[in-house]
Amino acid sequence: MISRIPYDTSLAYVKVTQAYGDAKMVSAVAAAFAKNPILIVVPCHRVIGSDGSMVGYYGGIDVKRQLLELEGFPKQFTVL
Repeated sequence: MISRIPYDTSLAYVKVTQAYGDAKMVSAVAAAFAKNPILIVVPCHRVIGSDGSMVGYYGGIDVKRQLLELEGFPKQFTVL
């Protein structure tokens, strides 16, 4: 699912967990994304907190923010 998040789109962690059937797994999903060593191939930088916050990224929050800004976040993004 994560690898299919299109460019210029972000998705809340809770939406990811809902897609897998359990919205209570937000912490577990965020922890897994925070350990993702293939950052760009699997674009977990596009997964954000449901309040728009930058959380849980293996490369660090500053890198996550820079990648999102490079893609045009928040102006051009659709938040699902």
